[in-house]
Amino acid sequence: MTADEILVKLRNKQYAPIYFLQGEEPYYIDLIANFIEEKVLSESEKGFNQVVLYGKDVDIATILLQAKRYPMMAERQVVIVKEAQATADIDKESGIKQLEAYFQNPLPSTVLVFCYKHKVLDGRKAFAKTVNKHAVLLTTKKLYDNQVPAWINSYIKNKGLQINPKATMLLSEYIGADISRLANEIDKLAINLKEGQTISENLVQENVGISKDYNIFELQTALINQDVLKANRIVNYFEANPKNNPLIPNITLLFSFFTKLLCLHASPDKSESAISKSLGNRSFLVKEYVQAMRLFNYGRTVQIIHFIRQADLQSKGIEGGNMGDGEILRELVFKILHPIPEEVLAV
Repeated sequence: MTADEILVKLRNKQYAPIYFLQGEEPYYIDLIANFIEEKVLSESEKGFNQVVLYGKDVDIATILLQAKRYPMMAERQVVIVKEAQATADIDKESGIKQLEAYFQNPLPSTVLVFCYKHKVLDGRKAFAKTVNKHAVLLTTKKLYDNQVPAWINSYIKNKGLQINPKATMLLSEYIGADISRLANEIDKLAINLKEGQTISENLVQENVGISKDYNIFELQTALINQDVLKANRIVNYFEANPKNNPLIPNITLLFSFFTKLLCLHASPDKSESAISKSLGNRSFLVKEYVQAMRLFNYGRTVQIIHFIRQADLQSKGIEGGNMGDGEILRELVFKILHPIPEEVLAV
């Protein structure tokens, strides 16, 4: 089942005896577990009938001892096992046998929840098949980078709000595929908005810690416009505010831009409609990429990607000696703004 399908049933008070929530993306695991923890029992029922355990502190026998208790003055009890993947014997034969026996005959008055994060059961093994047959099973996957804008738009639509394309780009590029952080930032943006209102790029810049004038996107624009003064001002600002402008994420975003540019150079169709499609139908980016294609030809783009990879190695201490983050970025920006002859690079 999907997370949305599970939540629909939970909201309709259709509870299953066992939920096994597993996978690489913890956001949906926490979302469902928190809903069960907060909504299944009333506040007066929770005192005697709700138990939250942590895998590193318990074994399977302790978990099942709690699950087999009958509720007190309530229709059901809730047992939630957080960080279940850390339970010592959950992947050992003794623990698996106990779990299989309970899964095949669970106590109907117990809602037992396993939060099995950052990994999944081996689908080839008997226990995974037992879980699939007898429990509500959720398997989560990390979003790919190209899926983030659609997720942002969907999440905001479900809140009854709108967002413009530039604001979507800022959130997706600046925060990336960290769904928990994305949801948290969007929730903060939504606090003072009424239904139907639009999240703008200005609102994102003001509330998500992105300086309006000094951010990686403005640096990118300065590079495309060959604005040496502005580019260096932004580099100086980054160097003075390293906590809010860490080097590696900024290098990653520059790498993403120039690799997209390289793909556009290699594409046989260089029309604006084709470019827009390859950029995820973000038409507002087309002019910037067209200008960048004129400024940085295929060979120059390859050279710049090489410089960015060098900067990445320097940031990790593999090259560059004791260069600081500000020095590394300043050198990279200089190389992007000033073409370096191949014969010089070869020396």
